[in-house]
Amino acid sequence: MGNSNCRNLGIPLPKGPNAVGCSDFMMDHTLGGTFFRLYYPCVADEDAERPEWIPRKEYLYGLADFMKFNRNLSEKIFNYLFGSFKIPAAMNAPYKQNGKCPVIIFSHGLGAFRTLYSAIGVELASQGFIVAAVEHRDESASATFFYEKTEEMEKWMYYRALKPGEAEFPLRNSQVKKRADECIAALERLIEINSGKKMENVLQTKFDWTTLENSMDLCRIAVMGHSFGGATVIEALSYTVLLRCGIALDAWMFPLDDEIYVRVKQPVFFINSEKFQWAGNIMRMRKLESSSTSMHRKMITIMGTVHQSFPDFTFLTGSWIGKILKLKGEIDPQVGIDLCNKASLAFLQRHLGIEKDFNQWDHLIEGKDVNLIPGTNVKEIS
Repeated sequence: MGNSNCRNLGIPLPKGPNAVGCSDFMMDHTLGGTFFRLYYPCVADEDAERPEWIPRKEYLYGLADFMKFNRNLSEKIFNYLFGSFKIPAAMNAPYKQNGKCPVIIFSHGLGAFRTLYSAIGVELASQGFIVAAVEHRDESASATFFYEKTEEMEKWMYYRALKPGEAEFPLRNSQVKKRADECIAALERLIEINSGKKMENVLQTKFDWTTLENSMDLCRIAVMGHSFGGATVIEALSYTVLLRCGIALDAWMFPLDDEIYVRVKQPVFFINSEKFQWAGNIMRMRKLESSSTSMHRKMITIMGTVHQSFPDFTFLTGSWIGKILKLKGEIDPQVGIDLCNKASLAFLQRHLGIEKDFNQWDHLIEGKDVNLIPGTNVKEIS
């Protein structure tokens, strides 16, 4: 799909002890079916196929629509900038049997899709997690697709922009509820796969899903997401206690009902960028701290970061393009994502009861690093 414009750019390699595989799962020939990319520890194979970061040109069309750019021109530009990048994971590689893995359900942001947070997905999988990156079908993804059984044809769905004069909250509120439902549905499919139930994957990938039987530790499940996905984290936590904790990356809290905050009992970790947040949004995050479990609610801010410091775009653009498009902040992108990943791993170990050495990064949860701020840099409303 084209050539990258700089050899020094690319999605960071995972740092954990496990090689990482990935595969796509789609269940049901309807719009209501489940669709996610799974990252998992795999059998190492240096010659394995690495998947393209942008899997289909239709996703480029969706990004163009989301950004309100011309599709034909944008396809050429995006293809030039991003077309040759690969995800550092082995497509459909065999699962590596090594005890039971804790599970993470990941929710993408507005205008994104399942592959755009691969730096986070592959790192968590390399550290021993099974990660399901959901592709949402609530018209908040830039693009997604499904198959109609009667026609055996692909049907594409693109991002739905607000109509002229349309109030935003009703749309976003309905979307965040559907997103949470989709996260729970993905978890339910994983539970069925873990039980050994034979599942029909509409995509008919080469991965043998039966090898995941008894692979997951279903007592250790978390939910994680960015921006709109951060709001989805809070919504999903209110739905089920199977989700033991949540990590919200630069969460956009606007879509949530006011009454949801008292329904969330699990630990929550807000990891924010320096440049995106504002007082009203932080105030909504603080509402979670008024509950009896506030000691398990943490917030840090990564200095020098922007809202797009969490998706993969930040690693794949040069300095000047990244700054113009607000895909890069002042901090080295790999330093920023390392802080995010390490702090997340420490939080997950603390609240899932994992026996690893991630507690070496406990200080990051408290914002104790030269590149971190405990809490927020935003002047809050008293």
